Amino acid sequence: MSRPLRVAIAGYGLAGEVFHAPLVAATEGLSLVALTTSDPARAARAREAYRDVDVYADADELLRRRAGDLDLLVVATPNRLHVPIARSALTHRIAVVMDKPLAAEAAPAAALVDDFHAAAVPFTVFQNRRWDGDFLTVQRIVDAGELGPITRFESRYERFRPAVDPDAWRERAAADEGGGLLLDLGAHLIDQALTLFGYPQRVYAEIAARRRGAQVDDDVFVALEHAGGVRSHLWMSAIAPVGGRSLRASGTRAGIETPGLDPQEDQLAAGLRPGAAGWGAGEPARWVDASGARTREIEPGAYERFYAGVRDALRDATPMPVDARDSVAALRVIEAARRSARSAEVIEMSTQEEAS
Repeated sequence: MSRPLRVAIAGYGLAGEVFHAPLVAATEGLSLVALTTSDPARAARAREAYRDVDVYADADELLRRRAGDLDLLVVATPNRLHVPIARSALTHRIAVVMDKPLAAEAAPAAALVDDFHAAAVPFTVFQNRRWDGDFLTVQRIVDAGELGPITRFESRYERFRPAVDPDAWRERAAADEGGGLLLDLGAHLIDQALTLFGYPQRVYAEIAARRRGAQVDDDVFVALEHAGGVRSHLWMSAIAPVGGRSLRASGTRAGIETPGLDPQEDQLAAGLRPGAAGWGAGEPARWVDASGARTREIEPGAYERFYAGVRDALRDATPMPVDARDSVAALRVIEAARRSARSAEVIEMSTQEEAS
């Protein structure tokens, strides 16, 4: 039996501590050997949770001391550090999992993906919301044609956080440094829409910073028109008193609406791991067709499939679970949304741009 693949995580904030570390540790064939944090309290928690893991102050120290024995580096730092750390890993020919968003802007993201491809070093992006139970359910139903031709897809990820958190870097960083809801939540919602219906032909957006003292966008609406006429309407907000998470897909024969936030993030934060009773179990969806309305079960969420796919890709040279070019395409849509919001105009998208 081959030895476990040795994994290090750069960054031990929300992404590193709640998502990446427990999912890596729970994946057969992967071994979490090192991570980075400059926060003493987080370092203490990491050593308590993963007793055989070495903790370093930052990615520079990690790569200086451990590059020779790593198979995979997970980059889960603040967004502005994503590209520099990934490039450092590339110089050591270490495969990389990048937390979303890949970068703050599409051009450096595309260049990074091209350079990893040219060097034949595996690279992928943690678009974990592709394995939310609600999305898996809607994707299967859409792909099976159960709804008939799709007319509209709606996705909401809205919260009520009326006060700006002065300690949260996403609330302070400028858009070109990776701050704001459009990059944070839009990287998920846009990726889901593109996964279902492909690159859009047109983009329209409304983007605002509504809270007192807000330095970045906190209330966003994005409309996409895909080939064939499907329209995706995406809402993300930190200032929605009647907030929540929902997906709705409408077709000519039926429609489905999924209520509630996928439970996996809360389950991971509470110490549950894949395989536990109730793992990924969401609320039933509402299904409506010509015969009336009824409930329909939601597929369990399955974040564990991402790192199982990464393991298989590294061992067997199969494709990574997320093509990093998909994340570049989502960044191009985000940039088009910003242009639309500034001009109050619909932006025509280029298929050549998507492919570049």
